[in-house]
Amino acid sequence: MPELPDVEIFRRLVQRHGVGHLISHVAVHDPDSLEGASAASLQRRLNGKRLHSCRRHGKHLFIDIADAGALAMHFGTNGSLQHLGRDQADPPSVRLSLDLADDGRLAYVNPRRIGRVRLVDSTEAFIAESQLGPDALDPAFDAAEFAASLAGRKQAIKAVLMDQTRMAGIGNIYADEILFQARLHPDTPAATVDRAATRRLFDAMRFVLQTAIDCGAGAEAFTDRLPPGFLLPQRHAGGHCPRCGTALQVDRRGGRTGYHCPACQPGG
Repeated sequence: MPELPDVEIFRRLVQRHGVGHLISHVAVHDPDSLEGASAASLQRRLNGKRLHSCRRHGKHLFIDIADAGALAMHFGTNGSLQHLGRDQADPPSVRLSLDLADDGRLAYVNPRRIGRVRLVDSTEAFIAESQLGPDALDPAFDAAEFAASLAGRKQAIKAVLMDQTRMAGIGNIYADEILFQARLHPDTPAATVDRAATRRLFDAMRFVLQTAIDCGAGAEAFTDRLPPGFLLPQRHAGGHCPRCGTALQVDRRGGRTGYHCPACQPGG
């Protein structure tokens, strides 16, 4: 599932290729991917409007359209946003595309049809209504706020990291990496994590997410560009800890498969 680093890459793509450009045509290939608007109403509101700005909040991307609200995009389990040249064919599973007057088009691609696109009047209202916590890389979400989000929580620390109402943007994959870097077992009750470990976890969260962005999250051969000592390149069946060489343990929780090192992340 696209997580915060992936969505930041999408945001940068829109910033580079979309912001400031006029929408010449909106093509809705799958009306079921829309929420709160029909294909006709979306086309009516967006055609001829200019992409004003874009921002990320956790796993959501918001593309602000001048005088028309914002497109709120969630990418489900394997969605993406792509920039295509004028002569490029649509990729499989494109659900929505925005033709730009002078720079190709932006294509919202979603093979499993789990993600959604919604036209909202207010980004802030949407975030509040969706009960999303602060973006995990928001500078205002500091170590004290992070500690408060864990305090008194009986759930496993991995579950709390992935709880989008506590902090937005972390999913199964990056939760594993963050916990590995912080040397915490994923089943550790959040309320039992002491002050030093909480600070270590916060620093690991910032480091992992920012490093993933800097290395081009989601791109082909992305894991090859990560620094030594990252779990992600070994995060597969038969993988071994990049730190000590121990075989990784496979965890299955809530239909998700996770990985941790039983030697470097003892307990639980």
